[in-house]
Amino acid sequence: MSAGAQGQAAGGTGRPSRTDRPIRFNDPKRNATYWARIDRIVSAAPPLSDEQRAVIRTAFTQTEARRAA
Repeated sequence: MSAGAQGQAAGGTGRPSRTDRPIRFNDPKRNATYWARIDRIVSAAPPLSDEQRAVIRTAFTQTEARRAA
């Protein structure tokens, strides 16, 4: 899948850009704090290997019939 098909934010992080993020809380300050925490957690995580990416991609692209089998 290309970066464009995945809807990656500028910079190629794979995460939504700040303007594309859902509003978690009605209070803008609380919402900004929430997303800042998410950014810190994601930044601290080790990068995924190609094998891990393939497993995740496969899990989300299986058809319903195959999942039921």
